[in-house]
Amino acid sequence: MSLRIVVLLAVLSGVTGSPSVTPRPEADSAFMTVHPNSVPETVEETELSETLDILVEEEADEDVMETGELNPNHYQAQRAAKVVQHYLNTRYGSPYRLLGLHRVHSGNAEDVEGSGRKYQLEISVQEIISNMTEKCSAEVLFPRGGQQRSPQVQASCEELLKINTTAQEEALYQQYKMKQSLFSAQNVPDSYGHIDPDTKPFWHLCIVASSFIMLNESSENTLFNVAQVANITQLATENDQLKFDCHVLLHEMVSQEIIHWKLLFTWSPPEGVKVQQMEQLPHCHHCEKPPNTN
Repeated sequence: MSLRIVVLLAVLSGVTGSPSVTPRPEADSAFMTVHPNSVPETVEETELSETLDILVEEEADEDVMETGELNPNHYQAQRAAKVVQHYLNTRYGSPYRLLGLHRVHSGNAEDVEGSGRKYQLEISVQEIISNMTEKCSAEVLFPRGGQQRSPQVQASCEELLKINTTAQEEALYQQYKMKQSLFSAQNVPDSYGHIDPDTKPFWHLCIVASSFIMLNESSENTLFNVAQVANITQLATENDQLKFDCHVLLHEMVSQEIIHWKLLFTWSPPEGVKVQQMEQLPHCHHCEKPPNTN
């Protein structure tokens, strides 16, 4: 901390001759999407003491989780809300229903003795395909203890679940259930961010299946997105489920790691997505970063 103060003093003195600088515009709240650890600031940088206070506060934020009412744009509320997105997709996601976090309206955090840390959230959830949005209440409990355990989530977004996708799902299911050649695709999206329209339902299926991983792996210190599907292959099956082998790349936005996972999952309209196996693959040191990881 003392080194950061010395460097800051040197920069301010060297550039301006005095510890005052030209004020900058307020940080936009959308900056949270650029870096999940960032807290939007409004700082009048004409006083050195105020700048140093901000540095101290930022360091403390990473070490001590706040309790009580949270800033909705703060990384604590955003990470907990993202877990709700994964949870909803594991329960309700399909090739034609994909749920995403639209906005955090309010959040509250408390330590629950003997259980963990509980977040109560008011959020807006968007159904990505239809572009419908609904305000929902949610609760996320991150269990305490040395061993990683999945967060416990309660949430309901009933209006979004009324979107009727039965006809589209049944048509897709029948098409690939009866098709002699099995579906396969690689690098979705491609290096230009493009997804073929016929591949989009399977891209959505991979996101839903990956939500089981992201929910299971999530903690207060993570923020997961699907970056790319390296490949997806339909497998032959004699039962009523369509079966897929999938290699996905997940972007952990706090560490900036790209993590590779293999998934074996099934899908049918009445049963939804069922993950049978998931395995984290060794880190790929020579792999290129996928195109769209936001």
